Amino acid sequence: MTILDRYVTKEFIRIFVLVLLLFIALFLIVEFFERIRMFLHHKASLYQIASFLLFRIPMMISQVIPASVLLASLITFSSLSKNSEIVAMKANGISLYRTSLPVIITSAFICVVAFLNSEFTTPYSNQKAEHIKSVEVQKQEPMGSFKQNQLWYRGKDGIYNFKMFDPKTNILQGITINYIGEDFTLKMRIDAEKAEWKEGQWVFYNVLTTRFVEGDFPSLEYISTRVIDLPETPSDFNVIQKKADTMGYVELRRYVKKIQSEGYDATRYIVDMHGKVAFGFVSIILVIIGISFSLIKTERSGGIMQSIGVGIVIGFSYWIVHAFALSVGRSGTIPPIISAWFANIVLGAASTVMFLRVKT
Repeated sequence: MTILDRYVTKEFIRIFVLVLLLFIALFLIVEFFERIRMFLHHKASLYQIASFLLFRIPMMISQVIPASVLLASLITFSSLSKNSEIVAMKANGISLYRTSLPVIITSAFICVVAFLNSEFTTPYSNQKAEHIKSVEVQKQEPMGSFKQNQLWYRGKDGIYNFKMFDPKTNILQGITINYIGEDFTLKMRIDAEKAEWKEGQWVFYNVLTTRFVEGDFPSLEYISTRVIDLPETPSDFNVIQKKADTMGYVELRRYVKKIQSEGYDATRYIVDMHGKVAFGFVSIILVIIGISFSLIKTERSGGIMQSIGVGIVIGFSYWIVHAFALSVGRSGTIPPIISAWFANIVLGAASTVMFLRVKT
């Protein structure tokens, strides 16, 4: 690495760290004031509040790294241009493509770190933050859990086991309900292919009911459609449905394979799975856009504030396109992999055109 490479890389990393810390501070302030009423209502201790905010930081880092990389590249090269350092590099025969290479390599390294953070740290920290909020602060009793890619719920009438719950359609898949007596013996078991929440009640399909009578053989009864009176509503089961942001890529991939092998629709999870990879590596595209925009301008036009404004516009544009594409993919309108990578493809094409227009 040459002296110039070290200089440019150092400036980029310095600005990147400052921008990242600023974003994290802003997120923490917003998060605190959004939760302050809940904290005060449940008389949360300072330790609980601090622990909750601390465990939210890994998720915040994953969310703001792309914007931080974009702003850092814009500010770095705008500053180099403003101080005529770009002119000096050109005068010494140094290509601007060569000048930007260490920043692109650094952003690729940041992408890997960001992906590892979202894979290992973020899922654990999100679960801990949710546990602190629900159990320690709000004093809610944990009624269910997500174990071995299945949902377990301790209901008022029995113990429920589901393969999957879709909170958008309020449909349970792969249901087993065990009714336990006062002497902790199994009294009845209900197995069903699925259950749908209709007009305030649960409608079960392809239901097999097994009744256990002491001293006699179990009796079986099959009904194609049956309304079962469960005291729980969809909102109760939504609490234990593990969300994609609480799972790493590998765990989510295993979950997708499992529910697909059992014949269930995994489109929503497949989109989120590809989206994790696409979002993790968008920083490389954003840094190229940031460099290109800074260098396409004339050396002394604009300034740092203009670069910050452009970065905010580009960042929000990516967020909007990416979120819209993911929502369309989850509905099944377009293939999951296309919806997850659509924003990256559009932004990648724009960054390539802009990079090729740079006068080296």
